[in-house]
Amino acid sequence: MRAVDLIIKKREGGELSPEEIRFLVRGWLDGQVADYQISAWCMAVFFRGMTDEETAALTQTMVDSGQTVDLSPIAGVKVDKHSTGGVGDKTTLVLAPLVAACGAPVAKMSGRALGHTGGTLDKLESIPGFRVELSMQEFVDSVNRINVAIMGQTAELAPADKQLYAIRDVTGTVESIPLIASSIMSKKLAAGADALVLDVKTGRGAFLPRLEDARKLAETMVAIGQRAGRRVVALVTDMDQPLGHAIGNALEVKEAIDALRGQGPADLTDLVIALGVEMLVLAGVASSAEQARNLLQDALTSGKALAKFREMVVNQGGDPACIDDSDRLPQAAVRATVEASQAGWVSAVDGKQLGLITMELGAGRRRKEDAIDHSVGLVVRAKAGSWVEQGEPLCEVHAASPQAVAAVTDRIRRCFVISQRPPRSRPLVIQRIAG
Repeated sequence: MRAVDLIIKKREGGELSPEEIRFLVRGWLDGQVADYQISAWCMAVFFRGMTDEETAALTQTMVDSGQTVDLSPIAGVKVDKHSTGGVGDKTTLVLAPLVAACGAPVAKMSGRALGHTGGTLDKLESIPGFRVELSMQEFVDSVNRINVAIMGQTAELAPADKQLYAIRDVTGTVESIPLIASSIMSKKLAAGADALVLDVKTGRGAFLPRLEDARKLAETMVAIGQRAGRRVVALVTDMDQPLGHAIGNALEVKEAIDALRGQGPADLTDLVIALGVEMLVLAGVASSAEQARNLLQDALTSGKALAKFREMVVNQGGDPACIDDSDRLPQAAVRATVEASQAGWVSAVDGKQLGLITMELGAGRRRKEDAIDHSVGLVVRAKAGSWVEQGEPLCEVHAASPQAVAAVTDRIRRCFVISQRPPRSRPLVIQRIAG
């Protein structure tokens, strides 16, 4: 086998066998296939695509490139959840303890901020003392003891994916659906869950703004899971505007705590319930969507979900006093309000730009080694579909200095489109895709 022949085969629209894909990827990792050759193959895939069989083979090859997590010591069906990333997406902070409070074991591996989207680990580290770096034994023991733990993904999971992404990032091939799908699913399969619920975002604030792309990604990932013997359900959900109101690490933790009290924004709570229903049914805790929904609602109203969050915080070294007193979370030095320049309906909110502004305020990283400011961020006061009068608040800015506020005020105002007609509503859950 020669790499050049396989590149030409894919360039001409041919289908590579699993053996040929393994030859390419393993040969590249071993130094027998050059970077420029794997780059050429990625570009051929970008234009020609991959079959479900090819995508599954690439995913499994990347899984096999590193360690896999053995969750068998944890009793019950382990169900994982993955989001493709959105602005203000603090879903895991609410969903993990809520589902655990209903009786399903949640062994969750999460990531850090990427681009204009925040990271679950960064948000949790807003809680003083909270540890996300756990050993595998601590991770497993925690789930067996209290039914939930959230930790950072280890570098040993699907290391080929990290290296391949680095190549894609500098060769203009990031947006390939099969390469995105194999990247996500290789890490999720290596993480060891029995079943998986995918939250695939679409809209202005999503990684894939176009609905047809998000739908195709969801279908591709479900197919990969099926071929790997896992039960997978995907929900294609709206990210045309930020989820909830808060954008930024400590601000999102506060909003998640409100949601666990049953006092969170309606869109956040609705999405958590929709994802939680799928998780409880896959885990066998509920036999129907209706039963699952009742369990989740009861855990929220009874206080069991908030109690489970408190238990998780204590177990991972965090200060539980932050749950009762949000002022113990990091607080920004300056708060300011961006007001509407005219009256009208908020017809659109540019979530991506608000996410980028939040990152620039210090909530995210430009480089891997950058420190982040957990206190800064935005609170959206006027969501799409709401009416505002001139001078009413559109957004609240939490920043490190007055200069930082001044630098973003006009940009924030431009993120809110105000018109004289109400916008057409769009469902939060657009489509459910299952094998």
